[in-house]
Amino acid sequence: MAGTIQSTEPLNPAPGGAAELAGRPVARIGFGVMQLERPAVGRGAALAILRQAVGAGVNHLDTAQFYGACNELIRAALAPYPDHLVLVSKVGAVRDEAARPPLVAAQRPAELRAQVDANLESLGTEQLGVVNLRRLDGPIGIRAEGEQRVELDDQLAELTALRDEGKIGGIGLSNVSADQLRQALPAGIACVQNAYSVLDRAAEAVLDQCREHGIGWVPFFPLGSAGFAHLPKVTDNATVTAIAAELGVTPAQVGLAWLLAHYDKTLLIAGTADPVHLAENIAAGDVKLPGDALAALDRLSVPGSAPESVPGPAQ
Repeated sequence: MAGTIQSTEPLNPAPGGAAELAGRPVARIGFGVMQLERPAVGRGAALAILRQAVGAGVNHLDTAQFYGACNELIRAALAPYPDHLVLVSKVGAVRDEAARPPLVAAQRPAELRAQVDANLESLGTEQLGVVNLRRLDGPIGIRAEGEQRVELDDQLAELTALRDEGKIGGIGLSNVSADQLRQALPAGIACVQNAYSVLDRAAEAVLDQCREHGIGWVPFFPLGSAGFAHLPKVTDNATVTAIAAELGVTPAQVGLAWLLAHYDKTLLIAGTADPVHLAENIAAGDVKLPGDALAALDRLSVPGSAPESVPGPAQ
């Protein structure tokens, strides 16, 4: 059953303010849907949280066909889609339940095209606002081997053709190095998704490139992750929790507010299956960090190097 949110304008002001993504205005606080495919969430709860997000002014949803049921949930909850909603997907892998994690590399140009078409079909739309190319030679996730080790230029040529055909509105990159971003610039890059938080700034050189060229920055694992030893949990950090207590907000809100303050083209896609946490994440856009708090948070980490490869799900 389709959702009831069909207006052409957001119901609420843009959480966190607005920025541009592939030529379209989006709220700086978006929503990553990956957690909604977990069986424990339940279909009804997943549909409700998607409607809650969009009803609160979120208009940037981050998804992928290889997440499982997420695209179908978005379609069931929100179609026909409001005009302001920007659906962003990811390509570079396909789901394989026999694998652990349940993903296999699909990096070849023809495979990227097939994934775009699959996303369009499952979402029930004629165009994806942005498609992020998930490279599998970075520090997190599954690795491309053999014939799946594909030249970046060949992948970008296919995505450029898809953009020219109108199937995608913009090209993004995920899990890339500063050199790869620099190589991709002639293709016109709308955004970059890399792991990044107040405690993990291994991707600072990539962010510097985004700043220089006005490219959207979409950090995943913005609060760290219990599943990766090199991605410390922001909400467990003593400085973060002390600032949160002083301001009367949650540690997660402090971590997200720092990201928003760190670069004006940061777009957040923190995911959750909990409606309370979703409301807190959206409210992080209203948290104003005093100068001394920002300075203390800035001192928590310095740019570093992530491990060469850490197996895990593609974000």
